[in-house]
Amino acid sequence: MCAANDGRDHEKVHSAMKQKRLLTVGVTLFAAASMLAACGSNTADQSSSSGSGPSTVELTLWGTYGAGSNSAQKEALEKEIIPAFEKANPGITIKYVDMPYDGLKQKLTTGAAAGELPDLIRTDLGWNAQFAKLGVLKQLDGNMPNYDALAAKVYPGLLGTTLYNGHHYGLPLDTNTRVLISNPDALAKLGVDKAPETFDELKDLAAKAKDAGGSVYAFADGDISQWNIMPWIWSAGGDISDPDQTKASGYLDSDKSVAGVQFLVDLYQEGQIPNAIIGNEGATKTQDGMPKAEYATILDGPWMEQIWAGSYPDFKPTYSKVPAGEGGSISVVGGESIVITEQTKDLEASYKFLEFTQSREFQLPMSKAGQMTVVAEYAADEAEATPGSKIFSEQLKTAKSRLSIPDAGKVDEILKTELTPAFEGKVTVKEALTKAAQKIDPLLSAAK
Repeated sequence: MCAANDGRDHEKVHSAMKQKRLLTVGVTLFAAASMLAACGSNTADQSSSSGSGPSTVELTLWGTYGAGSNSAQKEALEKEIIPAFEKANPGITIKYVDMPYDGLKQKLTTGAAAGELPDLIRTDLGWNAQFAKLGVLKQLDGNMPNYDALAAKVYPGLLGTTLYNGHHYGLPLDTNTRVLISNPDALAKLGVDKAPETFDELKDLAAKAKDAGGSVYAFADGDISQWNIMPWIWSAGGDISDPDQTKASGYLDSDKSVAGVQFLVDLYQEGQIPNAIIGNEGATKTQDGMPKAEYATILDGPWMEQIWAGSYPDFKPTYSKVPAGEGGSISVVGGESIVITEQTKDLEASYKFLEFTQSREFQLPMSKAGQMTVVAEYAADEAEATPGSKIFSEQLKTAKSRLSIPDAGKVDEILKTELTPAFEGKVTVKEALTKAAQKIDPLLSAAK
C-alpha cells in the first residue's frame, strides 16, 4: 500500500512538476514576446524619429504672418520654411496657427491665465518681458544648447528685446528699424541735393524751408513714444535709463537726453514739424505727405517701400541713416521674437526649431517676403535679394532696443503725456523729462 501509494504520489508529483515546467516555459515565452513587442515598439519609435515612420511629435506655433494685406510671409512659412525644417528634422512636424495681431496678444493673455499655450510663439518684441514675468516662457540662456553661439550672431541691439530681469526668454526672429527717408523733389525745392546727415544739417534744412515760405516741412513724424523719440535721444548721447534698466531719473532727464528732445521741440516751434507729432496720428499723415512732397524727411521703416509702390508707384524716395548727433547715428529696433512656452510638449524639439529660425533656410526666404534678417552675416545675401534693405542693415549695427519691461506700454503713455506740453511751450523740456523719469522709475522697480 505504501509502495503503491508512493507510486501514485510520485506520479502526482511528476505531473505537478511537468505542469510547473510548462507554466514556467509559458511565462518565459510570454515575457519574451512582451519584450519583443516592446523592442518592436521602440524600433518603430526610432524608425519614426529617423523619418521612416509616422511623426512622433507635433509642435504648435502661433503667429501673425498672415496679418494685414501681406500674405507673402505666411506663404513662405507654410510652403517653404516649415517643409524645409520637417525634412531636416524627421519625426517633428510644425502646426502653424495664424491670428490677427491684436487677437494674438489677447489669446496669449487668456492662454497664460488658463494654462493653455502652444509650444512656440512668434511674439512682438514688446510682449516678451510681460509674459516672462508671468512665468510662461522658457529661459534660454544657461539652458538651451548652443544659445550663446546663436545669440552672438544677431545684431547686438536685438538681444535687449528678449531680456527680462537679467535673462533671455527668446531669440530675435525678424527685425526692422527706422531710417531717414527723404523726398528728392522736396529737397530740391529747398535748394538741397542730399539728405541731412547730422543734426546741424537738418537744422539748416529747416532754416531753408522756413525761408521758402513753409510750403514744405523739414521733418515729420506721427507720435512721441519711445519708437519715435528715442533715436533722437540716443543720437544726442542720452538714454532713457541706466544699462540695467533700474532707474530713469538722471538718465532720461540728463543734459544730453534733454538736448535730443529739445532739437525736435525747436523745429516744431519754428513751424518745421507738423502737428501730427503730438497729435498721435501715426504713419497716416507721413505715408501720404512724403510722396506728395509736403515733407522733406521722415523716419520710418522698410515696409514703406511696398506701401508706396502700391499707392504712389512713381515716387522714388532716398534712404539714409538717422541724422547723427553727439552720440552718433542711432535708431530703434523693431520686430518679433521666437519663444518657447513652459507648456511645450517636447523641449528638445522646440530647441531644434528655434535653432532653425536662425539659419539661412529660415531668414532669407523671410527677407524676400519683407522681413529683415536678425543675423548680421546674412545681410549681404539679404541686400542682394532685396536691395532696399542695405541702409536698414547698416542702421541696425548701432540700433538699440526700447525698455524691455512688462509695463513698456505705460512708458509710452508717460512720454506722450509729459512731452506734449513741452512741444506746446507750456513747460521746459527739462521739466517734462524730469517728471516723466519720476513716473517711469516705479515701473522699472516693479519689473524686478
